[in-house]
Amino acid sequence: MIKGVLLDIGGVLYEGESVIDGAIEALRELRKNYKIRFLSNTSRVSPDTLFERLKNMGFELEKEEIFTALSAAKLFLQKRKSTAFVIGTGEAREYLASESGEDYVLVCDAYKNFTYDALNQGFRLLEDGAGFLATNINRYFKDNDGLSLDAGGFVKCLEYASGKMAKVLGKPNCEFFSLAIASMEVERDEVVMVGDDIQSDIIGAKACWLKAVMVKTGKFKPEDLQSAKPDFLIDSIKDLPKLLKEIG
Repeated sequence: MIKGVLLDIGGVLYEGESVIDGAIEALRELRKNYKIRFLSNTSRVSPDTLFERLKNMGFELEKEEIFTALSAAKLFLQKRKSTAFVIGTGEAREYLASESGEDYVLVCDAYKNFTYDALNQGFRLLEDGAGFLATNINRYFKDNDGLSLDAGGFVKCLEYASGKMAKVLGKPNCEFFSLAIASMEVERDEVVMVGDDIQSDIIGAKACWLKAVMVKTGKFKPEDLQSAKPDFLIDSIKDLPKLLKEIG
């Protein structure tokens, strides 16, 4: 019996600055029967900014329901009393300002801050023994005007140059999924993950023994289904309440 729903945000609830048709109503319907957590690999902006963006779009949610890769990075560093050289946007660096240092190199979605100087400084720190972290390894995401590069390619660049593999803190890290599930006080087999990314959402969820629902919005492409098969495939989040009623 499904009791909890993990919802990816970008591509599932909205695309660019536009709310996906029926998403607000679907979320309202889901809340009647299920606990909800919002999972995002977004690392350009802070969790607070993402929360305000969703509220302004008309979604009903609480701050503690949001789990982002950037907040996972902060938690990781704080637990270890460690610091990081952050390759990220100004907002990401400000969010992690108290963890600034050189114990780790942390690659976020840095947008226009993916400069040669930033990447080269990160490379030199890795060569000097720093640990290697990444908020996510997504290849791309759906932007206002089409698909745009995400952090994954730049992470691979530094992995190739340094010979070190990054520890991924957001999806598809099972610890990231588990953090959200534990907060809902439900069991893993009582949860579904809903997303538009075949790698981090679908393959990631299934590798962590979660049921996976893929939507045909956001970055979804038909050829994604050649990589893996989700447990369920729907046109958009608008169809999710009906699906969950059918599967129990």
